[in-house]
Amino acid sequence: MSSPRKHSDRLLLGIILTLVAFGLFIFASASLGTLARTSLSIVSIAANQVLLGVVGGLAAMFLVSRINYRVWRKYAPVLFALALFLSLLVFVPGLGIEANNAKRWIAIGPLSLQPGETLKVATIILFAYLLSKYRGHVVIWPRGILLYIGVLLLPAGVLLSQPDSGTLGIIIIATGAMFLAAGARFRDIVILAVVGIIMLGALAAARPYVAERIATFANPFADQRDSGYQIKQSLIAIGSGGLLGRGFGQSIQKFGYLPEPTSDSIFAVAAEEFGFVGTTALIALFMAFAGRGLWVASRSPDYFGALLGTGIVAYISGQAFINMAAMLGLIPLTGIPLVFISRGGTAMLVALASCGILLNISRYARRG
Repeated sequence: MSSPRKHSDRLLLGIILTLVAFGLFIFASASLGTLARTSLSIVSIAANQVLLGVVGGLAAMFLVSRINYRVWRKYAPVLFALALFLSLLVFVPGLGIEANNAKRWIAIGPLSLQPGETLKVATIILFAYLLSKYRGHVVIWPRGILLYIGVLLLPAGVLLSQPDSGTLGIIIIATGAMFLAAGARFRDIVILAVVGIIMLGALAAARPYVAERIATFANPFADQRDSGYQIKQSLIAIGSGGLLGRGFGQSIQKFGYLPEPTSDSIFAVAAEEFGFVGTTALIALFMAFAGRGLWVASRSPDYFGALLGTGIVAYISGQAFINMAAMLGLIPLTGIPLVFISRGGTAMLVALASCGILLNISRYARRG
């Protein structure tokens, strides 16, 4: 067993802290648009994001980075059960909060929490535990594919009931990357892809808003006043930024034009204010996070750490790239926020705590 280093990987830590700092700047500017169009106060907006997300998240990251990552393997089933329980609390009357026909939040005093975020990392930990425990089963038909589907059944049931297909999509991406890294056969990947397409079609048939988003992606300018409004305004904001942007705080689209400027559309605000150069730097930071994170995972001294690190990197970088791609019109709108930057104290807290696990893995990474 490798002895821990004195410090976590400093390059990875620097990338994470830079992303958080950049996110704070963008969030502060985007919040002006929210304040101008709603009755929310700066205190209510900042409480979750700054106190719970940034302050609480950084504290959690540094605390978790000191905990041996192998501990999570021991308690994986318990953590998964706890995350499922928390996610079910959104259905409890008086505790769950309903917004936009979705039940994804619970209210605890002045704070609103999204317990589905905990289900992301809990499922990743559980799948890393199962893949390391039944390592040889991945390549045996049909054990590997049944193991993968079995892990997703309960999270899928809970999240689709809320509904929160975006969070489920991120879980599928993260666990899919882990399944591939574990040595899944090409045949199994093709089968899962076909099953995924069929399920997406069924979801679109059952939920009209999913079909509407796919249709809008195919023809984003067919209905610019309704279904195509968000992508239209996003592209206007991104185009208005030009090469260097309008300047910090100078976005026009965030005031009354761009939907959800602190959440789904925050990348468009960043593009308008910092331009092509700024957004390229942001994309480069997420690419650097993904590259360094996978480097850390590949040097883990054991199979569990390698898969756990892979899942965390896929979850965070995958969520970021999906958000940015949707704002650029490269994929259908998903409603997935931009990790480290979009509004969401729980999301920031969980993402930074997950980074703490990755940083701890780096302390045991093989030298050389």
